[in-house]
Amino acid sequence: MDSWLNTLQTDTPQEGFELALKLARMGVKYTQPSDEARATLRDQYADDHAALTAASHVVAVNFQTVAAANNWWR
Repeated sequence: MDSWLNTLQTDTPQEGFELALKLARMGVKYTQPSDEARATLRDQYADDHAALTAASHVVAVNFQTVAAANNWWR
């Protein structure tokens, strides 16, 4: 895969949250590189509240990482 993550530094918390989302999406893409498989699996978890909560948790953890890199917890 191409290099896409050059920094965790962002100008705003909004950009940081968007980076956290991208980190989550890229984690899935690296884990399951098949576009077809991801599309098939999406139907299985789209209405699964536990899977959606787990996905939100991953984004939250990623946002904590970005926030720490940007020293937003001061």
